[in-house]
Amino acid sequence: MTSRTTQTVVRFSSPFRLPGFDAAQPAGEYRVDYDEELIGSVSRLAWRRVGAFIHLPAIAAQSSTQQMMPIHLSDLETVLEKDHKPS
Repeated sequence: MTSRTTQTVVRFSSPFRLPGFDAAQPAGEYRVDYDEELIGSVSRLAWRRVGAFIHLPAIAAQSSTQQMMPIHLSDLETVLEKDHKPS
C-alpha cells in the first residue's frame, strides 16, 4: 500500500491538553504530521489519514529537546474546535 506524510501547522490561542499528555501545552503554533494511505479507485486518487503526530514544543519555543508525540486525529480535531470557539 502506498503511503505518505504531510505536514501542517496548527495554532492554539490558549493552553490545551490532549489525552495521554502529562501536562497542558502552552498556546502557540505546532507542527503536525499526518500519515496518509492511498485509497485506490478507478476514477481518481484519494488519501485517507491514518495517524497524526504533534511536534513539541511549539514552533516559537526555545528548547534543546524536541519530541514527536502520536495523537488521535479525533482528539486533535476536538481540541482545535474547542480552542477556536468564541468565548
